[in-house]
Amino acid sequence: MKKRILTLIVSALAAVSVVGCGSKISNDNITITQYKKLEIPEIDKWEVTPEQIDQIIQAQLYATAKREPITDRPAQNGDIVNIDFTGAIDGVEFEGGKAQGSELELGSGSFIGATKDHKGFEEQVVGHKTGEEFDITVQFPEVYPNNPDMQNKVAVFHIKLNEIIKQTIPELTDEWVTENIDDAKTVKEYKKSIEKEQEKELRIREEKDLRAAVLEAFTDKITVKKFPKAEVDQQKKEITDYYTSMAEAYNMEFEDFLTQFMNMTKEDYDKEVKNAAEFAVKRKLGVELLAKEKKLVSDKRYKEKLKELVKSTGFEDENALMEGIGKDKVKYAITEEIVADYLGESCIQIEKKPPVEK
Repeated sequence: MKKRILTLIVSALAAVSVVGCGSKISNDNITITQYKKLEIPEIDKWEVTPEQIDQIIQAQLYATAKREPITDRPAQNGDIVNIDFTGAIDGVEFEGGKAQGSELELGSGSFIGATKDHKGFEEQVVGHKTGEEFDITVQFPEVYPNNPDMQNKVAVFHIKLNEIIKQTIPELTDEWVTENIDDAKTVKEYKKSIEKEQEKELRIREEKDLRAAVLEAFTDKITVKKFPKAEVDQQKKEITDYYTSMAEAYNMEFEDFLTQFMNMTKEDYDKEVKNAAEFAVKRKLGVELLAKEKKLVSDKRYKEKLKELVKSTGFEDENALMEGIGKDKVKYAITEEIVADYLGESCIQIEKKPPVEK
């Protein structure tokens, strides 16, 4: 199945005159045929599980683990080792196969695993002592998305073991909580604060899912009279720039990237990009038209959303946000969210039907 082309926020379109008529709203470019009581698939409701809370706690415990250098024995599973390594295939070093001061937890499965003919990277480090230099032979997996050129190849790594570290994970106690957690003093309070924070994040996730669903349903209710060609072309360029940068990151030709990672030809891609660009522009035209006709974006509401956007994106302040993203794109992002909230107030969620057993 082809991956759906991602769409990016486009520059603000020129203002247009608006003509409203009954339940429809129209201008020179589009007609919105429906915006009230849009039907969308039921939004999934998420609940915090004990397993999620335990995972967060374990991560915090690991972050405060005590580290003790080991000098009187060889490395063993569970140890952290600091190593320098250089990999080569047929005597030739390869890109990405060299590092200094790299830390690895033995037994974690982070590095190349065992195959039928060769032991794994980590298990060949086990048994060596601090200061030793040695060679190991490993085989890359048959499927290796990080670097398809390396798939199934045999490599020799020269390794220097700089340090062995024993990591001691603390127990979860009231004392540990008091020393390491700002908003809790007991284990019970700590777990409650995690649950509360996770609940907040899940509600935000549900809000985002709802906004995405109503915007898609809304866009399907827009009839286009004519597309602004310049805006569609700009959107196509932004999409292509994004995927071109991804191909460059993998050091691949663009068409090879499309074939291997997106399972499509250049012809397929061009068609998908055209559809994605037109869909994005159609939605933007509809969002801005509805916002203007219904006077949805008041100064007060805009400022509230702007503060939320600064916080959620991690920018220092509003000026930094505008400089980093662009004033027009910030304005549209806020307008789109306000419109999505408006559409969501009257939308109808249709219960999902269970899959039919074959």
